[in-house]
Amino acid sequence: MGIHDSVQGNLDVLDSLRVLCWYHLWPIFRSSKTSANDADMKLSESIKPISYLKSHTAEALRGVNEERRPMVITQHGEAKAVLQDIISYEQTLESLALLKMLAQSSRNIREGRSKSLKRAFADVRKQIREITE
Repeated sequence: MGIHDSVQGNLDVLDSLRVLCWYHLWPIFRSSKTSANDADMKLSESIKPISYLKSHTAEALRGVNEERRPMVITQHGEAKAVLQDIISYEQTLESLALLKMLAQSSRNIREGRSKSLKRAFADVRKQIREITE
């Protein structure tokens, strides 16, 4: 096995991670697109003072969940928090975790702490054999 095989195996792993990241990020990008019905929706309509949130909490939660658009909450004219529906929040956390894995994998490859895909599968098969014997 030459250097090319090792590099190709590492690229296969990175490509797989990129596909996983795209799989998790695509719903976020897709849901953020506006349809013809909300073409008039502006970001400025999603910025509300904390006093609005205090007096219209149920309405704000309903809007955030139905429209899947975050609401920026201001205090004294400055953005202080974001109100986001739980599904989008969970997707964001999953996406960030995958992006962190991708960054760590890229760093490991750059620093020479990697092995070819062929070698990785051989090691896993060996460990399975040892456990099942």
